[in-house]
Amino acid sequence: MKKTYVVCLLLISCIGFSQERQKLTLWYKQPAGNIWENALPIGNGFLGAMVYGNVEKETIQLNEHTVWSGSPNRNDNPDALAALPMVRKLIFEGKYKEAEKLTNQSIVTKKSHGQMFQPVGNLHLTFEGHQQFSNYRRELDIEKAVTTTTYAVGGVTYTREAFVSFPDRVIVVRLTADKANSLSFSATYSSPHAKKSIAVTPNKELTLAATTADHEGVKGLVRLKGIAKIKADGGNISITDTSVVVKNANTATIFISIATNFNKYDDISGDENKRASEYLNKAFPKAYPVILKGHIAAYQQYFNRVKLDLGTTDAVKLPTDERLKNFNKSYDPHFVTLYYQYGRYLLISSSQPGGQPANLQGIWNNKLRPAWDSKYTININTEMNYWPAEKTNLSELHEPLLKLIRELSETGKETAKVMYGARGWMAHHNTDIWRINGPVDGAFWGVWNAGGGWLSQHLWEHYLYNGDKKYLASVYPILKGAATFYVDFLVEHPKYHWLVVAPANSPENAPAAHEGSSIDAGTTMDNQIVYDVFSTTIRAAEVLGSDLAFVDSLKQIRSKLAPMHIGKHNQLQEWLDDVDDPNDHHRHISHLYGLFPSNQISAYRTPELFAAAKNTLLQRSDVSTGWSMGWKVNWWAKMQDGNHAYKLIQNQLTPLGINADGGGTYNNLFDAHPPFQIDGNFGCTSGITEMLMQSAEDAIHLLPALPDVWTSGSIRGLRAKGGFEIVAMEWKDTKLVKLVVKSNLGGNLRLRLPNKLQLSTGATLAKAQGKNTNPFYQLEEIPKAIISEKSTIQPLELKETFLFDVATQRGKVYTFSIK
Repeated sequence: MKKTYVVCLLLISCIGFSQERQKLTLWYKQPAGNIWENALPIGNGFLGAMVYGNVEKETIQLNEHTVWSGSPNRNDNPDALAALPMVRKLIFEGKYKEAEKLTNQSIVTKKSHGQMFQPVGNLHLTFEGHQQFSNYRRELDIEKAVTTTTYAVGGVTYTREAFVSFPDRVIVVRLTADKANSLSFSATYSSPHAKKSIAVTPNKELTLAATTADHEGVKGLVRLKGIAKIKADGGNISITDTSVVVKNANTATIFISIATNFNKYDDISGDENKRASEYLNKAFPKAYPVILKGHIAAYQQYFNRVKLDLGTTDAVKLPTDERLKNFNKSYDPHFVTLYYQYGRYLLISSSQPGGQPANLQGIWNNKLRPAWDSKYTININTEMNYWPAEKTNLSELHEPLLKLIRELSETGKETAKVMYGARGWMAHHNTDIWRINGPVDGAFWGVWNAGGGWLSQHLWEHYLYNGDKKYLASVYPILKGAATFYVDFLVEHPKYHWLVVAPANSPENAPAAHEGSSIDAGTTMDNQIVYDVFSTTIRAAEVLGSDLAFVDSLKQIRSKLAPMHIGKHNQLQEWLDDVDDPNDHHRHISHLYGLFPSNQISAYRTPELFAAAKNTLLQRSDVSTGWSMGWKVNWWAKMQDGNHAYKLIQNQLTPLGINADGGGTYNNLFDAHPPFQIDGNFGCTSGITEMLMQSAEDAIHLLPALPDVWTSGSIRGLRAKGGFEIVAMEWKDTKLVKLVVKSNLGGNLRLRLPNKLQLSTGATLAKAQGKNTNPFYQLEEIPKAIISEKSTIQPLELKETFLFDVATQRGKVYTFSIK
């Protein structure tokens, strides 16, 4: 704390706020070479590309959101139903290894463990005689979603721009030279697919056709078609069997269209050739300035909604890779702003309405067999991808995930019935484009059955931010289905007599007392998720005024769930028994789901659990992989400890290889698990938001976790539950000095502030009284924790805050200032 304060004093003179707005640009003095993690990502939710910026032999690596191995399939294991009673018996007898063995034999799938997200291939541009170059620069402007590469050869400056058009659904590459007739290059395709054909048509279209791979007994039947066509000004265009050659042009624009035969998880009857041709033929006649202007406008309608200013120092003058290398040794608040907005950029670019959700790598992958198949890992990673969606004003981009959840609720009904004899729907810890629901990867990971339950909470969250009852009515059957599964699946614990999930586990971790087995009953995370599934279903039904008999039954069953426990080490117990190891530094801290993204653990409503959560975080330590660092930023923000949250940001913004136990960031600012997983990017953007604003409690809490290094700053455009938007918020010397809030739905606005404000009219704010009357801020009463007799837990001392209520009307804006 003292050291940070001194650094701030030394640097205060070179910090500026909005005096000269700094561009949000990643830039470098050298090409990416052959390192994919140095290349720069562009995308529009349907197409993705990685631009290397190599001079003589440029590579643009291509992805399309539906290019997956396999074809429609299911992977349920019908043997599970008969084995379930014995698995439970072994668990309750403490024979965890035997239970795990039987689970592997009879519950884990005997079919596909999920299919793979695969690349399309590469477009290669070869520029003869460009080996020796000077004045090189490449950049990604995330305010425009455009990459630019510039360099000089033989006194000619060459410029390349590339983007993936949002309105036109094509990749556009613009090549120019500042001297007439100086642009010459050849364009070719390559693809790693075994089944492929590369050709050039008589009308000079470079084409790639391929079929995705067979995998784990599932035949690859996704067909893709890529078409590249070049429009040149000056010079001439010729062709060979596999390339298009441009000679002595002034400019050239390459249009790349990619499509597949995929329609839906159970329908691949589309015509990839017709689709690819239609996208290309629609875009190709357009002039480059027109298509660029349309792209920027469509992109900025999302990106420009949020503006963050944490100050600027001279560090902004350095290339991005050098800023990353120096971040822990210098004061570079603008780099946090860049990284924050980069997370929003990546979500906009990899998740668009009508497309597939962002997967483990968003929409960017160059490997036929990517790590973890680049699937949807739904025991944290997929959910984390969408934590920024609502609060950073990208609500529409939640749609692909909400659609995935709807589709999983369709496929998951059979899984619930066939494997567990239950009604409703469920999913385990992994799924893919074919919406599989069966357990994969082995009992240690795969038997966790709360994937559907956790995902269903995103449906409710979307409603809390938007207040659309018609939408809520449309998703209520999905919420009810998730709850109904647990109604049938829960079983009474013979020792404790609570209703518990069995088999259960705490994702990817195991207590030493279980001899390396993760199998258990009634783990804390499972209990928390079941509690949320029941509670949101109850609240949704009450909002809609329907299904009240089901609500009554859920309330009765919910009352029999196991409460949270505080153990002998003053920790929040991960398991039902007090078997946590305070020296366990596992990357998953799944039982803190109740702290975030859930709100069951509260600084104000459950002080002992809040203190126990902090002890758990301290015991687990800061050592972690990339995505885990992202989650920890959110947790420490919830702990109202801005300095510790900032420490995790520093850990995350560290070049890969420096942190003791992995984790960090690649030069292109992709999160490193390692390898690359995009969830860490999204998790950290969410965490920075949580440091500045939280709305999970009964109030909008502003500046809850402001670190010492961000003494002054501003943000606008954040969204809070209940339809509130932070139109503007400014703080100076850690005090909130200006606040503008728009009320889109009306109702009571309860503010928790670090200092007192008044309305712009001069009126004094009314102190909050009683429960918040705003229906979007209704909270469940969390069952009292069971505390070990050996525990010495004490509530934490919290910062002083001020709680005010303001009655608002729909559509009106309210301005507050410091007294």
